[in-house]
Amino acid sequence: MKGIEGTTAIVTGAGRGIGRDICLALAGSGADTAVLDVDVEGAAQTAGLVEEAGRGALALRCDVSDAEDVQRCVREVLEWREQVHILVNNAGITRDNLLLRMSGEEWERVLRINLTGTFNMTRAVAKHMFRKRSGRIVNIASVIGQMGNAGQSNYAASKAGIIGFTKSAAKELAPRGVTVNAIAPGFIDTPMTAVLPEEVQDQMRRMIPLGRFGSGGDVANVVLFLVSDLGSYVTGQVVNCDGGMVMAR
Repeated sequence: MKGIEGTTAIVTGAGRGIGRDICLALAGSGADTAVLDVDVEGAAQTAGLVEEAGRGALALRCDVSDAEDVQRCVREVLEWREQVHILVNNAGITRDNLLLRMSGEEWERVLRINLTGTFNMTRAVAKHMFRKRSGRIVNIASVIGQMGNAGQSNYAASKAGIIGFTKSAAKELAPRGVTVNAIAPGFIDTPMTAVLPEEVQDQMRRMIPLGRFGSGGDVANVVLFLVSDLGSYVTGQVVNCDGGMVMAR
């Protein structure tokens, strides 16, 4: 992909799933990647796959909800490579429960990882990009942040917050040549959806005009567009990668 060869990327929540697919897509287009995850074993496995693809990789344990831990990781990445060109904020969790049953900890934990984690990492990396007058930031949101979902008020709030944060950060950073965009995946084929009963999966598919779940690779392809030269004039946008699900509401 034009403009990615020889760059350095940071991807959070990269130990498995969509984050791992994003790392491999970036590696396939020529980027060295810092693989961050609270699961250090998963991060190491992803880093190994990136190296097998012929690119440099650095695996780091990182709790994105901890601002000091984020600062430490960014320092280590800058010691490894002098510049960070790409940041993908993918780390996220769910703690589903009905609103009237949701505990304060279930609410706070999801907001701390998903939303505050995105803020912590963006703030740390944007300082560097701001000085360099260039950079690409992509935040992984969700269609749930646009349409809501019963039992996921915490998750929906965190992802809606990421969308608002993306637009504000894009306005602040644009004068320095840094683009900030969000991707809102729909139902993606992951280990989490694989364990759902078949009838539930069928019901979910009926909500999608394309009639199938997406893949991590589908999301990674949108990331590649946004961080490449092809997406250089795109900022402050939310790109739905959902098979038309939100459109069909």
